[in-house]
Order: sequence, then structure tokens, then C-alpha cells
Amino acid sequence: MSETTVNQLATHDSAHEPTATGERADLLEALAKHRHFLRFTTRDLTDEQAGRRTTVSQLCLGGLIKHVTAVERAWAPFILDGPSVMPDFTTMTEADWARRADEFRMLPGETLTGVLADYAEVARRTDELVATLPDLDATQPLPKAPWSEPGARWSARRVLMHIITETAQHAGHADIIRESLDGAKTMG
Repeated sequence: MSETTVNQLATHDSAHEPTATGERADLLEALAKHRHFLRFTTRDLTDEQAGRRTTVSQLCLGGLIKHVTAVERAWAPFILDGPSVMPDFTTMTEADWARRADEFRMLPGETLTGVLADYAEVARRTDELVATLPDLDATQPLPKAPWSEPGARWSARRVLMHIITETAQHAGHADIIRESLDGAKTMG
């Protein structure tokens, strides 16, 4: 994997974004900004560095990107199809939770280039959905989960804000991990 390839994948590319106006443009701009900060933390890293833990947690840069990719991959289709596309978290076994924990790690055979490319594709599909969604007010019942209020519904707008929040939160985690790794910072 060349540095140029990683840098190209880590750089925001607005040429492929769908056209949106008003609130949709604002949502896409916020999401693009936080995606950029998250991807930017991986600039000039090797696969080994992207998989290295620098804190006591299991988090690594590649794993954070995998997790945010999984969040978008699950929640964007939820906007259209509801909880049927999500797992029933109340019935998950220890093995299910262990597989889910793999989202936060770079597994053998995974590459930073591959993780970033997967994220770019999922992001493209999410952006397309936001630009073409008929109604941001349309709601779906939340999937079954111990943390979901029974009977709660989220609008498409609320789901998109959740994706933005997850991305921003994990971009901050990534900045700390990167600074611990080699002193590089996203900003400042």
C-alpha cells in the first residue's frame, strides 16, 4: 500500500457527492467534515500502525474506521427498511458480541487501504440516500435493544444525526490514538 493511495482514500473527495440543498446539504456537510477528520488520522500510516492499540482500550485507528463504517452500513438502510435490517440486540449471544467487537480491531489480512475503501463506498451510499430520501421526517421503530426505549421511533433526520454524532465522537478518539501513536495531530 503506497502512501499516495492511503492519502487519496483519507482525503475528502467532494466531486462524487450528490447534490443537496438546505437541511440535507447541512447534514451532508457536517458528516463530510467529521468523516474527513476521522480518515485524516490515518494519513501516512502502515497497516501495522493502523492496527496498533495506543491506549488501554481495544481501539485502534483501523478499527475505529471499521466501526463507523458498520454504523453507517446498518443505520442508513434502517431509514428505509426499519428494524428488520438490524439485529435484535436483546437476543445476541456472547459469540455475537465477540464478533461485533471485531469491528474495533484490524483483523489478520485486513489492510488500511481496504478499510478506507470500504468506508468510502458506504459513505457514498449514505450520501446518495440523504440527497434522494423523500422525507427526512419519516420514522421507523427502533430495533430491539437494551438501550432503546420500548416503542421509540426515530426519524430519518434523527438517524442521520446519530451517524454524524458517532463519526464525530470516534474522530476524537482517533485523534487521541494517533497522537499517542506518533505525536501527529488532526488539528493544531
